[in-house]
Amino acid sequence: MPSKRKTIAVVTGSRAESGLLLSTMRAIGAHRDLNLRVIVAGSHFVQDSWRDIEKAGLPIDAKVRMQKKGQMGRNFDIEAYGRGVTGFGKAYESLCPDYVLVLGDRLEVHSAASAAMIWGVRIGHVHGGDRAEGLADEAMRHSVSKMAHLHFTATPASRKRLIRMGECETCVFHVGSPAVDSLKDVRAAEDAPLLIVMQHPTDILDLDENRSMRETLAASRGYERMVMMPNLDAGSEGIRQAIRKTKTKPVEHLPRERFLSLLKGCKAIVGNSSAGLIEAAALRVPCVNIGPRQNGREKPSNVVDCGENRKEIAAAILKAMSLDLRRMRHPYGDGLAGQRITDLLAGMDLSDVPLRKQNTY
Repeated sequence: MPSKRKTIAVVTGSRAESGLLLSTMRAIGAHRDLNLRVIVAGSHFVQDSWRDIEKAGLPIDAKVRMQKKGQMGRNFDIEAYGRGVTGFGKAYESLCPDYVLVLGDRLEVHSAASAAMIWGVRIGHVHGGDRAEGLADEAMRHSVSKMAHLHFTATPASRKRLIRMGECETCVFHVGSPAVDSLKDVRAAEDAPLLIVMQHPTDILDLDENRSMRETLAASRGYERMVMMPNLDAGSEGIRQAIRKTKTKPVEHLPRERFLSLLKGCKAIVGNSSAGLIEAAALRVPCVNIGPRQNGREKPSNVVDCGENRKEIAAAILKAMSLDLRRMRHPYGDGLAGQRITDLLAGMDLSDVPLRKQNTY
């Protein structure tokens, strides 16, 4: 066993991954050989979702402010990225972590990993090796993987992909997705809507995002629905404008526990969020997956793919709600990912994880 307690700095930059990391942060905080340090950053301070971390009883050891309210678009994202690199560097200087743990592919994650690489801190990456077209998701995710020293993958296929990318086989671990952790305890909300609509930008202009969202809203009109506001990626303003023009009152943010209970109780999730492929699959809830954002990701049998016009979406909604998912299986693990990640971090000597990386071929 390691001779001293290791300090693990967990970075959360958005509502998209803070809930996913909750089980891991709790497991790290409870482990006798690890010190947990939580760095909260990015869009948490635009959508006020950082308060969910506080309410979960977790310490916030550093705050890195990146995006600013009312500023959306590529130039603002670039400015936010730069502020992030500087802010994360200062946080690492203060906290002196042995590992920085990040999840996924967002710009906050890439900024945090870049700063850690330059600072000389080992990086652990969760959900590396996945494929998803998204915005710059594929490039961002694989770029973080090339900076990372330890990899905790959601599926066996993602592990194989990382090894083919030249990552050292002994540093790539299939643990499952932490998004599945604790889902077995989720109870369906009695006030759950028939549909949850959650659609994010897909790397096209605001005008095109607006048109696509109008099609989704038209196809889901007539159903009892809850419409979630999109993330803050470029193009989100077009989606927001389309939502504002409907009579539906949108939801900007929900605590993860509340979102999961509504998801468990609804008849389908409609849009292009990974929650439809991962959490919804684990909860046996149908998913209407619209457009190309999740192209390449492993899709369980709860998913009905469709194009971006209202007729296709409407037909997919009907098909999804008729699915029998009682015996379905999904590829994203058994709900123990957070504990596996924690045990691996605690049980591995730093000397076993070279700081200087080298491609295996």
